[in-house]
Amino acid sequence: MLDHITIRCSDRAASEAFYDAVLRTLGIARSGRDEEYTVWGGDFSLAQADGDNPVTRNLHTGFVAPSREHVHAFWQAGIDAGYRDDGAPGPRTEYGPDYYGGFLLDPDGNSAEAVHHGGGGHSVNIDHLWIRVADLAAARLFYERVAPFGGYALRSELPDRTQFAWVPAHSFSVVQSDEPTENLHLAFETTERETVDAFHDALTNAGYAGNGAPGERRYHPGYYAAFVLDPDGNNVEVVKH
Repeated sequence: MLDHITIRCSDRAASEAFYDAVLRTLGIARSGRDEEYTVWGGDFSLAQADGDNPVTRNLHTGFVAPSREHVHAFWQAGIDAGYRDDGAPGPRTEYGPDYYGGFLLDPDGNSAEAVHHGGGGHSVNIDHLWIRVADLAAARLFYERVAPFGGYALRSELPDRTQFAWVPAHSFSVVQSDEPTENLHLAFETTERETVDAFHDALTNAGYAGNGAPGERRYHPGYYAAFVLDPDGNNVEVVKH
């Protein structure tokens, strides 16, 4: 499953203010803050950009809204606080018959959406991601190779994008673009350390750049992870907690 994403921000305090303002309308509370990371709901986090970790750009994150009213509240909270509109609340039937979303831009220009599909009972906070890519075929191949270790599968294909998903919950799409997503950290959870090892071996043996060999990390006891860079340089992790 999707474990978490992390974005890097040009101004941590400014981005915290944005996400605090809009995510609270969806019932997604800030769940932690330390010297490096600020976390909402356990699966979305941000950190200050620096020389080694530049600002995340051109990402789209869709957050689960329990109702259409929550979509409006999310969007209005952002507008009232002076943030930029990226699409007023309303149906988006090109994505599904019950798809209802509202869109804003965060302080670094990344797109943040509240989306309601109908129904309820969602157990996740992130509904979907759109990761813009320079070469759709290369990105699709990379994420197909990660799929056995990330627990997701190919759901659909269109000329300009490929969607991968977990059943029945969230999804992510790789989308052809002249302005690819930059400096995203994307982590998938597994239940076995052997899966972490196999992920790193399979992807590096296929020629992708390793960004951290399998091993324990400092985040908490038992955090065992490995990292590989996707074709656009985004940091992809498989982690066993």
